This record gives sequence, C-alpha cells and structure tokens, in this order.
Amino acid sequence: MTFEFDRDTAITARGDGIHDAVLAPGWVVGGGVNGGYLLAIIGNAVRDQLAAEVPDRGHVDPFALTAHFLSASTPGPAYVETRVLRSGSRFSTVAATLVQDVDGTAVPRIASHATFGDLDRARDPASDAAAAALGLALPPPELPPLAECVESRDAPEEVRKMAPLLQRFGTLFDPSTAGWAIGKPSRQGVLQGWFRLADDRPLDPIALLLVVDALPPTTFDLGMPGWAPTLELTAHVRARPAPGWAIVRHRTRTMAGGLFEEDCEVWDSTGLLVAQARQLALQPRARDRA
Repeated sequence: MTFEFDRDTAITARGDGIHDAVLAPGWVVGGGVNGGYLLAIIGNAVRDQLAAEVPDRGHVDPFALTAHFLSASTPGPAYVETRVLRSGSRFSTVAATLVQDVDGTAVPRIASHATFGDLDRARDPASDAAAAALGLALPPPELPPLAECVESRDAPEEVRKMAPLLQRFGTLFDPSTAGWAIGKPSRQGVLQGWFRLADDRPLDPIALLLVVDALPPTTFDLGMPGWAPTLELTAHVRARPAPGWAIVRHRTRTMAGGLFEEDCEVWDSTGLLVAQARQLALQPRARDRA
C-alpha cells in the first residue's frame, strides 16, 4: 500500500545535489502550500543526498531543521537544491533550498539548514530519566477521550475551502480549544488535540516535520481567522514516535508588530515528547478575515 503522504512527498534525484518533486494540491492552506508538508519534502531530499554522499554515517533522521519562507509555493513541479556543509560521526548539516520555476525564472521558496543523524543511536534512557527527575520532561496535556473530541474535517465550509489539507488529517480537537469553528474562540491562543494522518500512515521522523505545522494557526483561537503566512520555522525532532494517536499542541503568547510566535509540541501514543517547533508568522490581515 502506498500512503498519500509518501506519494506526495516523493523526490527523485537528478544529480549534482538536485532532487525533483511535485507539490500536490491537497496540501494547500490559505495562499500557498502548507509549510510542514514542504519541510517533509526538503527532509526527504536531505536524507537522500546524505545517503548518496556519506552512506556509512547512517544519518537518516532529522534532528533540527530551520526554514525561512521566501515566497509562497504553489502546486506543481519543484526541486530541492542540497549541499552538504559538514558531516561528522554523529551529525551532518545540509543547506537546502526549495525552488520552483515561474515563467522560466527559478524562484526560491524556502531556504533551510538541516541537521541529520540517527535518533536510535542518540537516544539515552539514562538522560531521559535524569530530565524527568529534574522536572524537565514535558508531559502531554490531558485531553478528553477521542469520542468526545471535534473532528477537523467537520470544520466550517469556509475553513475547509481555505485549508483543503484538513482532509489529509484525522485530527480530533479538544473541544475547549475548538470554539473557533463555531464562532466562539476561547481567545487563549491554544489549539490542541489528537493527531494522525487520514489514511493511518504511521508517523516517523520525516512526518513529524509535517505535524509541527499541521494545525490551523493559533490566531483562529484568538478570533482572527485567515491566512497567517510563516516567515521562519524551526523544528526539532526529539525521538522516533511510537505507533498510534499523537497529541499535538500549538500555542502563542506574544503578538506584536503584526507578527506572532507559535510554539508546537508533539507527544507520541506513549506520552513521549517527540517533536517541538517554533515559528514566526504574520498576523492575519483584517481584510482576510472579512
């Protein structure tokens, strides 16, 4: 069985560090293609390039990926230019740029740096235990049972029209953070819920790059629906996720100068923190909310 996510994030090596891809229309949100989906494509290209240049290192997992969004991507052909900056025994760092041709001109969409390694080798249960003893292990929020949560695909028609990627997910929102869907936002700047891909594809480190940008902007919960373009996003993958429903929380604490930050945490089905992210995004404009 070929899962939708694998099909839509597939890349083909062209040579000289270039990897071709096709951005699928089902991952559009607002005025462009979802950033997390694009990071997953970049992650696949980086992993493929490391496998070609330093196959003996086993650097197959993203640990950190920082992306600057230069222009809005559109469905259709694209390619990722990669350059290995350094490869050591534990980590490799790669510069990667997602590009699309527009009327014969190469237009950069995302400029990024990614650090890859082997999550299995990096895992240290003793360190995890020490963090827990110090109170530094971040526990997941307590969510209502699945049957009591609100399905993302039941969002209002105007939201589904703006964000067709909601159909790609099986997100179940905590009702306390889902009031925005019926015009009653909590205004706490928090969205959280249970998460899985719609076709039950198991999550893995590359898919976590998608998950950290999968929920609607937290501005929805502030009563500000509309497109909130990302300027910069940094994702950290902390562990390989166990199968089953993940828990995802997005929250914001600061809005200033027309910008807001959004923090994301992802826990797997065992309650283990597996990914975190922070992004800086534009506050939705009033005319976009009309």
